[in-house]
Amino acid sequence: MPYSAEHKRKTRAKIIETARILFNKYGFQMVTIDMVMSDAGLTRGGFYNHFKNKEELFSEAVQSFLMGRGAKWRDDAGIDLSDLKPEMAQHMIDAYLSRKHLGDLDGQCPMIALPSDVARADTATQESFQRLLEAMVWLFETNMQPSSGDDRRDAQALAALCVGGMVLAKALPDSDLAESVRQSTYLTATALFQKRSLATASNTLADNCS
Repeated sequence: MPYSAEHKRKTRAKIIETARILFNKYGFQMVTIDMVMSDAGLTRGGFYNHFKNKEELFSEAVQSFLMGRGAKWRDDAGIDLSDLKPEMAQHMIDAYLSRKHLGDLDGQCPMIALPSDVARADTATQESFQRLLEAMVWLFETNMQPSSGDDRRDAQALAALCVGGMVLAKALPDSDLAESVRQSTYLTATALFQKRSLATASNTLADNCS
C-alpha cells in the first residue's frame, strides 16, 4: 500500500530537520546521506524518493530554518511579525546576540553555523542563505520606520554586524575573548539601533510640529 501524501510530507520534513541539525554540528562535507537517514530513523534507499542528492538537501535545510526552527526561535524571543514596532527589532538583537543562541548549535541560525559551507555551495543553497539575510534586513528596516534614504543601508549594516559578530565569536575557543566579542557586538548593535530609533522619533516629532 503506497504511503499517503501527508506521510511523504512529514517524512521529507523529518529528513530536512535532521539534516539541518547535523549540518550545523559537522558542516556540509562531514555529513553523509547515511548519517542523515540513520539519525532520522529511515533507510538510505528512501532518501532518493525526496531529494536528488545531498546538495539539494543542504539547500532545503538552510531554507527550512526561516519558517521551521527559526519560527520557534522568534516566538521564544517575543518577536511578533504581526505587531511590527521598534521593540521587535530590539528583541531580534537581544536574542540573536545572546549567549544562549551562540551555544545552541542544534538551533543556531545557518548564517552563523554554515557561512563557509554556503560560500562553496551551489547557487540554490546560496539563494536559500540570502533569503535568511533578507528576512533579517526586512525586520530591521521595517521597524526603523521610513525616515531617510538610508533605511536599507542601515538595516543591512545592522544585520551584518549581528551575523558577523556571532560568526567570529563562534570561531574562537570558549574564552574571555569570545564572550567579549559577543558582548561588544551586542552593545554596539543595540546602540546603533537605539540611536537610529531616536533619530526617527525626533524627525517624526519635528514633522508633527511643523
